Amino acid sequence: MSEIISINEALEYIHSVKWQSMKPGLERTRELLAALGNPEQSLKFIHIAGTNGKGSAAAFIASILRRAGYRTGLYISPYIIRFNERMQVNGEYITDDELVSMVDEIRSHADSMKDSPTEFELITALAMKYFRNKACDIVVLEVGMGGELDSTNVISTPEVAVITSIGFDHVKDLGPELTDIAKAKAGIIKQDGQVVIYGGDPEVEAVFAEVCTAQGASLHKVDFSRITGTVTSLDGLRFSLLPYGDITIPLTGAYQSKNAALAVTVIEVLRERNYKISDTDVVTGLLEVYWPGRFEVLGRSPVFILDGSHNPQGMEATADTLRKIFGERKITFILGVMADKDVYSMMGYIAPLAEAFIAVRPDYYRAMDAEELAVILAPYGVPVTVGGTIAKGVAIALDNAGADDVICAIGSLYFSGEIREAFTTRKE
Repeated sequence: MSEIISINEALEYIHSVKWQSMKPGLERTRELLAALGNPEQSLKFIHIAGTNGKGSAAAFIASILRRAGYRTGLYISPYIIRFNERMQVNGEYITDDELVSMVDEIRSHADSMKDSPTEFELITALAMKYFRNKACDIVVLEVGMGGELDSTNVISTPEVAVITSIGFDHVKDLGPELTDIAKAKAGIIKQDGQVVIYGGDPEVEAVFAEVCTAQGASLHKVDFSRITGTVTSLDGLRFSLLPYGDITIPLTGAYQSKNAALAVTVIEVLRERNYKISDTDVVTGLLEVYWPGRFEVLGRSPVFILDGSHNPQGMEATADTLRKIFGERKITFILGVMADKDVYSMMGYIAPLAEAFIAVRPDYYRAMDAEELAVILAPYGVPVTVGGTIAKGVAIALDNAGADDVICAIGSLYFSGEIREAFTTRKE
């Protein structure tokens, strides 16, 4: 077996076809971690599950902890531009050399397993080893999908288990009812733990309360009444949050004030566990957060927005932000989605805002073909163009836009990097 010596070889191994499967269970991850010396056992975690807002909440929490002086790991999925984004320490991505070295080491263990790990399981094991190597004080760990059977759930009781807003997504894997999805997410709640939930639906909250009672865990629900005076603009979000006063964050989505309040609630629970985090750390950490691909403004003339919303609940939040900023101005949407998404429900929120649709296909094996998407979009009564590739879709949108027009690329986090690259190339 030849040595892996380049980043391209490492990524080719990670993404190889044999890993492209979804198999429930934690046994493979545990076996792989055991071969690596169980690095997860020497780490502390903030574990985050949920349908929407996981990544944003993780970014807020990590930014505040970093500002407070803690060496903070951050594990996310998917990445936007480079694979290395998935594993960060204090805002710095894993280097190519570090990734190559670890993939070369883990390969012999993975290849010898009778039941091969999935791609996500392999990456999770790599991340655990990386965070231990970097001597992280704490790791903000984002669930891939679900909770109970997600490979990140091999950890013991985290410092805080966090469950963001719950909506309909991955229903084939998690269940058809909202309570089924909640039960899957509740799998990250462990014995005697601290749990922070976004809340919002009584039946969902009841699921979390029942699991917390069974596990002897303490339940904390975010108090959104602490948020007042929210002002949304293309430059970011301003609001007041008791007792911290005025808060400014560079993220534009109107929903981000609630994700920020969720993150602050987590920080307050950590304070009760003797973490040293000042009010200034909270305010400054929120101001310094960086989180691309979530209602991100790439251009101003025309306005060009990149947003990763990929389910009905996310589309509703994005439509709300678009209305807050642009009123009833019509928008050209560059749309690309995964084939397993509820496109009809998603379009119910953004179609009323549409001046035109440009259907594209993200370069991802689960993506819906642009032609199939165009057929779904046709009945909404606005022009639909089959862009095909993302580069062509972005070119069509920019070629037909005036300086005062608004373009919004939306539908999947998996096309964010391609959108950014295509936009940057056209603007150079």
